[in-house]
Amino acid sequence: MPRIAYVNGRFVPHRDAAVHIEDRGYQFADGVYEVVPVFYSQLIDEDAHLDRLERSLSELRIAMPKSRQVLKMISAEVMRRNQLTYGFLYMQVTRGVAPRDHKFPKAAKPALVMTVRQTKPHTSEQLEKGIKVITTPDIRWQRRDIKSISLLPNCLAKQEAVEAGAAEAWLVEGDGTVSEGSATNAWIVTADGKLVTRKADHLILSGITRLSLIEAAKAAGMEFEERPFTVEEAYAAREAFLTSSTNLVMPIVQIDDTPVGNGHPGMLTMRLRQLYIDYVTADPATRKNQEEAA
Repeated sequence: MPRIAYVNGRFVPHRDAAVHIEDRGYQFADGVYEVVPVFYSQLIDEDAHLDRLERSLSELRIAMPKSRQVLKMISAEVMRRNQLTYGFLYMQVTRGVAPRDHKFPKAAKPALVMTVRQTKPHTSEQLEKGIKVITTPDIRWQRRDIKSISLLPNCLAKQEAVEAGAAEAWLVEGDGTVSEGSATNAWIVTADGKLVTRKADHLILSGITRLSLIEAAKAAGMEFEERPFTVEEAYAAREAFLTSSTNLVMPIVQIDDTPVGNGHPGMLTMRLRQLYIDYVTADPATRKNQEEAA
């Protein structure tokens, strides 16, 4: 079955999808994006992703291209046309097409693109094996809270990880603390079993999976702390893992050349993964009760 994309009001074959060469996303990375996971043909945390999309656009002074209800209708139609059951929906909004000039154009119309990708759930073997991450200096700009399509530093970090035989790169500030991964949020479990991840401010992207996992962990009564942690603290951690819309909760078994814990996925990490899946697939009333109980 051919893939179908949505581009500025039209559903087109994915291979034919295109934007104008003077789209400001192409020329200036002047736009934002969202990646929404899909389980069993259902968008996960759709409203939270749309909240973040709206916030990112507001920070860049780009108007929402459609109302929230219309965006949901388009998303559902793109999924239907592609028969998407498990994977993710990608949506991108740019400032639109205008003659090349650094200042904001006065009359450009925001451009909207949506695509989907079918993926397979992680296998038990993958989860039992875990992944390796490396650390590398964080060279990005200071507004990482905006989900910008300007991702060149992230791509450089990811490539460095791949060339080192790792799955992800953790980005490190000048003070030695970990900010986040090139495309993920970073977590550790301390020796006394406390969950630690950096507080969401302008130095990291507030991941939607991260937010849902925090709520799931609170509902389960787990100890949790939002604060920076150093690379050395990560080396000494009992467990480590990352979160993202495409990885969910993924155990980390090695950081640079240092095994994490006993070098195998941690029991708490695997419990958190299941808690997250149970939390996001629960009906809204059940989730509300879990949050109130916490």
